[in-house]
Amino acid sequence: MTSGFFPPAEPQTLGTIADAVGAKVDPAARDRIMSDLKGLDEAGPEHISFLRDGKMRKAARESKAGAVFCDARFAGELGENAVALITPYPANAFGLAAGLFHSSAMRPRPLTARSGGEVAPTAIIEDPDLLEANVIVEPFAVVSRGVEIGRGSVIGANVVIGPGCTIGRNTSIGANSTIQCAHIGDRVIIHPGCRIGQDGFGLARTPNGYVKIPQVRAVVIQDDVELGANVTIDRGSHRDTVIGKGSKVDNQVQIGHNVVMGVHCVIAGCTGVSGSVTMGDHVTLGGHVGLRDGISLGDGCSVAGKSAVGEDIPAGAQYAGAPASDARRFVAERMAIARLIRGGSASKS
Repeated sequence: MTSGFFPPAEPQTLGTIADAVGAKVDPAARDRIMSDLKGLDEAGPEHISFLRDGKMRKAARESKAGAVFCDARFAGELGENAVALITPYPANAFGLAAGLFHSSAMRPRPLTARSGGEVAPTAIIEDPDLLEANVIVEPFAVVSRGVEIGRGSVIGANVVIGPGCTIGRNTSIGANSTIQCAHIGDRVIIHPGCRIGQDGFGLARTPNGYVKIPQVRAVVIQDDVELGANVTIDRGSHRDTVIGKGSKVDNQVQIGHNVVMGVHCVIAGCTGVSGSVTMGDHVTLGGHVGLRDGISLGDGCSVAGKSAVGEDIPAGAQYAGAPASDARRFVAERMAIARLIRGGSASKS
């Protein structure tokens, strides 16, 4: 039973799927048509599933799936008549294949049934001539003076866009988001409830207490970025806050003023990035990570979930812990502590 919230899947041949995700398939099965993807326990002969690891071998043997993404070593352990789609990354391939079957779900759709170029009567647009063709503006959105919006973009219900902002082409801004002092690129996805371009948390200490520091720079969100629901990104004070091309930010992430993020970074939910952090390309941060202000993270480094980072991280390094350190050192220290505890318990007995 499908949810009913999305159009039916678009049937695909196994050959098309294998080519798209880089999997290998028996040439004799390339023209076989599959209707959708499902888990091993729900799949039927017309469905594709996946075998993540050896723990799922029994489920794979019992499954009625017509085709299964799997590692080569498990190809002979699938259900009767199942075609093996050989790949070292079955779960990843399964996810990529879903984009073929459900292409309409790859980007948010308008909440109201509107076609390109349609503006809701209740929307307020101060400079409508600055909107390119096929822009959709949903009910009660406010588009302030001087805002430029590229063709094919969707402005959700109750969105507020401040003066002078620019929105690229084929970009989607989810309902109830607020955008100010920002330049947003092409094919960006901003999920509902985001707050972009508001004041950063900048304060100067004086004998009479804290005094606000003006935040007069912008937020720059480059092409192909995706921001999850309720992400907040503060505008800069002495430099623009920049989210690099292709980066993906999960729900409820806070990114402070003056942060500069490289391309294709990934930040998991509930992470806090303090002001003036500089991140290289392809940086990965797990959930609930906290970064101290002003530090630098090198290209390709990663930080495990719930880590607290207070120092620079070199390129390619893996950090974990609170305070965070090299992941190998962190694991060694934990093991040493466990040995000490076991030794103390033994001596007492």
